Order: sequence, then structure tokens, then C-alpha cells
Amino acid sequence: MKIQLICKKIGRMESVLIKKTIKNKLKKNLLVVYIWNEYRRIHGNREAKKITDKEFIISEYRRRTGNDLSLKNPIRFTEKLQWLKLFYRDDVMEKCSDKYTARFYVEEQGHKELLNDLIGVYDDVNEIDFDKLPNQFVLKVSHVGGWNIVCKDKTKLNWFMYKKIIKSWMKQNLYVYGREWNYKNLTPKIIIEKYIDSGDGQLTDYKIFCFNGNPEFVQVDRDRFQGHKRAFYSMEWEKLDFSTGYDTVDEQCPCELGKMKKLAAEFVERFAFVRVDFYNVGKEIYFGEFTYFPDCGFYKYDPDKWDYYWGRLLELPQENYNKELLAKIVN
Repeated sequence: MKIQLICKKIGRMESVLIKKTIKNKLKKNLLVVYIWNEYRRIHGNREAKKITDKEFIISEYRRRTGNDLSLKNPIRFTEKLQWLKLFYRDDVMEKCSDKYTARFYVEEQGHKELLNDLIGVYDDVNEIDFDKLPNQFVLKVSHVGGWNIVCKDKTKLNWFMYKKIIKSWMKQNLYVYGREWNYKNLTPKIIIEKYIDSGDGQLTDYKIFCFNGNPEFVQVDRDRFQGHKRAFYSMEWEKLDFSTGYDTVDEQCPCELGKMKKLAAEFVERFAFVRVDFYNVGKEIYFGEFTYFPDCGFYKYDPDKWDYYWGRLLELPQENYNKELLAKIVN
């Protein structure tokens, strides 16, 4: 019996590895990426009209986490994020969710020095003069998280296909995929910034999770575009024993961890929850982005106890939420 269980587990692990390998290969096929983006956009917009935010969130929460969602008495961290999605509103969250206007928020907080150099901002991909761009750059769209082009050598970039992909990105609304209201009314822009790395061709993300104004733990992401690895650390840099589906990595404590923690605390005082992303290159710190619902709030924690642990740290706001809608939905 034990042998059968072990074989099944190995089979599942092999299946996951095969899926990851196929997924990584498909990501390199730009035509497949373009077709997938267009399908997702058309399908997402169509489905968004068929189902309410509440219905979508309850269904997707069950599908992604395997758990039933309680909105009346949310306990888990992931449940409380869904509660915030449905009932809590703060206009500053819209400003900070936009990758372009978030730069103004950081500057208003007195930390312009954290902003990476801006090469250009565009409303349409056809406005970009590719020949005038530097050999290395990073292109991102302002209204979506994680849709980036990291160009290390312009001579090897298939600009013809990437223009098509960017046009598809510009027509998409991230709201339809996770019902994150803070993305719904954003105006898409294309941002091109200076390319930076740690000297080895890689750039490590330090994503600080902040609960009610307090930085509590760090998500570390390495090799995001090839062999993505992830680990979690306390603010004292003790490795935490949970994962969210990625291979783990042992990461040295960044030399500016203390400063990043202090900066995060300055930025997030007004928010119930937000994740603040930084890059630490030598002695330099660069601001990345603000994220209010990581993975749309559907992280599946392994082991599951951590979802409850972080949930206990997040106190839901007592004001600026829709009390009438809450009463209507939960009753």
C-alpha cells in the first residue's frame, strides 16, 4: 500500500514537471503567446458579462484553492483578500496599482531616488521608435502586473511579434481575470525603463508583505523568466517553511533589507494589506510595484496552516467599506 502511494506521488511530481517544461517552452513561442493573450482577452471579456463579482470570486476561490469561501466570517488570509476585493475601496489603491502613476505616489512620499530611469511613456506601441531604443531595456504595460519584456540584446528581439503581443496587452483589462476592482478603470500606457541587473544577468525580486502598515515577511523570486524559483523569509531573514507551488531557493539576506523594510512601512501605513516590491542592486534600492491582491488573492499555501496564520495578522478595516453591500451579500 505504501509503495502504491509513493508511486502515485512520484507520478504527480513527474506530471507537474512535464507541465512546467511544456509551459516554459510555449512561453518562448511568441506566436503561441500572442494567440493565448487574444483568446484570454476575448474569453475573459465575454465571461465577465455573464457572472457577478461575488459569483466569480466564490467559484474561482474554490477552483484555485480547493476551499469554500466564507465572506461572512473570513479567517484565512486568502479569504480576507476576497473580502477586501468585494467591499473595500480606497482611490489611492487605483493610483498605486497603475505602474506609471505609482511612480508619482513614490515621489510624493519623498523617495524619487527609488525610481528607475524612465526612457519613455507611450499610449500606443506604434509611437515607439525601436531604432532609437538602447540595446538593453525593460518594457512593461502600466495597467497589468507581470506583463514585461526584458530586453538584454535588441538585435535578438523579434520586435514584429512583440508589437502584436503589446497591442493585445493594451486591449486587456486585468479586472476580468480576478475581479480586482483597482484595475478596472486604469488607462493603459507603455513604459520603457532602463535595464538593471545584479551583475550576473539576473535580478532578484524582494516582495514585502505588509499587514495593517506592518512589514511581516518577504517573498523572494529568482529567474522569473526561466526556471522560476521562490522562497519566503521573515523580516529577520529566517526561511519560512511554506511554498506556493514554485521550486524553492536559498537566498542570501540582501544588504539593504533593513532599509527596504523601513521604506515599505512608510509607503503602506494607510492600507489594510499591500505587497511592496523592491530590487536591491549593490547599495542601490529600486522600487518595483504595489500589489494589493497577490495572484488575485488565490495563493494556495503549502502547508495550509500558513493561510490561517497570515489571516490572523490581517485586521479588516472598520471604515471605507460598503456596509450595505456586505449585509446584502452575506445574509
